[in-house]
This record gives sequence, structure tokens and C-alpha cells, in this order.
Amino acid sequence: MIRLLLGGDKSGKSAHALELFLAAPPPRRMAAMGRALDFEFRAQIEAHRWGRPPEIPVTEPGLELPRFLAGERSQGGSILVDSLDFWIFACAGEGVADDKVRELLDVLAAYAAPDAPEAVLVSVEAGLGPLAADAASRAFLRRLAALNQSVASLAADVRLVVAGLPVRLKGA
Repeated sequence: MIRLLLGGDKSGKSAHALELFLAAPPPRRMAAMGRALDFEFRAQIEAHRWGRPPEIPVTEPGLELPRFLAGERSQGGSILVDSLDFWIFACAGEGVADDKVRELLDVLAAYAAPDAPEAVLVSVEAGLGPLAADAASRAFLRRLAALNQSVASLAADVRLVVAGLPVRLKGA
């Protein structure tokens, strides 16, 4: 089963995703997608690290997220991916976003099966801010919005997190 948590920056989506993930069947693994490019973001990543139980293994699969998820699915257990926006940004930077998105959606289709392990995915909701002033930012936001929509179509549970409060958009 796929659970997708969307929200703005610092909306509480990661904290809510962690709650859902900790209630999911073990074994549990996490895929961390953010890369610290400045001191502030390095501090944010460190805060996330301290907020997780230390017994949960964390992997940083980078561009190879689809391959990582395929391997995890074959082993069973639950997975938390935080977050898809960082992943697609890295893929776009390497010029491989379209191919990697296709790979990811193919792998996620298997997670949508009734007997599949649980995948909790986090992503920034692209449509919450003002229209970006430059073409590169607009292209990124459109690519992210398309990814979020595609993942939401596969997900059994989709929630929007605002001010730390989850609002169910899809699912029981």
C-alpha cells in the first residue's frame, strides 16, 4: 500500500509520515533523499535524524531510488521515503528526470498491489506557493506536480499536511 503525504515546506508532513511509518509492519527502512548543500539544510537533516528511532536503518539511494524500492519490495517490510521533491530535483539536475520518473512509477505500481508492503512517501505540494519568476523554477514545479499527481493516483491514502494537521484527500 502506498501512503502519500503532501504539504508545504515545514508543514509537519515528515513528522506525520514518521507516525504512520512507525505504525506500519516491520521490518522498517527509510530512504533519505535530501542532500545538505548549506549549513541551514544540514541542520534540518540532523534534526530529522535525531527525531527518528535509531534502530531504523536509513539509506541514501540518490538517483537510484527506483532500484532501491524494487529491492525493498522483494524483501517485504515497510519503507519511508523522505522526500520525492529532493529526489526529482537531483534527477533533473543530472538530466535523467523523465527516465527515472518512469522507473519510479513502474516500481510504485507494484507497491499499489493489495499484498504489497507499505510505502510512505513524502513530497512538497508544488501548487502552494506563488508562480515562480524564472523558467527553470517553473519547469521544476511542473515536473514535481506531475510526479505528485501520478503517485497520488497509485496511492491508497493521500493526505495534505497543513500547520501540522493532516487532511485526508484520498483513502479510508
